[in-house]
Amino acid sequence: MSSLSTTAIQSLDEASRKEIMQFVESEQSKSKVQSSIHNFTDMCFKKCNKDKPITSATLDGQEEACLKNCLNRFLDTNIKVVEALQGR
Repeated sequence: MSSLSTTAIQSLDEASRKEIMQFVESEQSKSKVQSSIHNFTDMCFKKCNKDKPITSATLDGQEEACLKNCLNRFLDTNIKVVEALQGR
């Protein structure tokens, strides 16, 4: 992955610099969301799997229900946090 030098960015017009900065901020936000989802998925899997050996390519009913519940609580919590930050 290449990086932009400070000189290259400074040589751009104001509109282009602003567009690049918005793009970078957007990509950083996406990365944070993906990281959070990965971490919570991992946490929920460990919680619901209880360190049982993986014996098949599918989840049993109890594991599936546990994962759905765990991830739904994560999503519900995130929605509440976003709403609170937006002042709703």
